[in-house]
Amino acid sequence: MKSISYKTSGTCSQMINLKVDDNGCIVDVSFEGGCNGNLQGICSLVRGMNVNDVKARLDGIRCGYKATSCPDQLCRAIDELYK
Repeated sequence: MKSISYKTSGTCSQMINLKVDDNGCIVDVSFEGGCNGNLQGICSLVRGMNVNDVKARLDGIRCGYKATSCPDQLCRAIDELYK
């Protein structure tokens, strides 16, 4: 199992805690800060998904005028985990 606490950039959330099993499936994810209801929903939806599927769906999503979003930052956390 791999895990990371990823400091976000450009979003209301400040940190993403991510755990991925040896098969590349998300076991647990949580955000610190940000829009609580929306982030709980994202966490619930991606739990059990393969990281490649999560990236295919969420990479590049923007939040309003911002260049990134919490879902996009989750993809960056996944990238960092596999560096």
